[in-house]
Amino acid sequence: MSDETYRVTADELRQFIERFERLEAEKHDIADQQKEVMAEAKGRGYDTKVMRKIIALRKRDASDIAEEEAVMEMYREALGM
Repeated sequence: MSDETYRVTADELRQFIERFERLEAEKHDIADQQKEVMAEAKGRGYDTKVMRKIIALRKRDASDIAEEEAVMEMYREALGM
């Protein structure tokens, strides 16, 4: 591998690493903003644990949720709950 090829490869590698590091920083900033939103909601009296469950449910397919709820109900009945 020539010195020129090595430099080009090293520059490209550095660019990939720097891009990844910028994305990591952005991800950290977004996580901080999400924490602020939840803290604000909690301050206004909302149950953030329930809110997080709702957010998770909204990401899922309705048929998956229905199937899980049906199994949950069957298990509750089996346990006399």
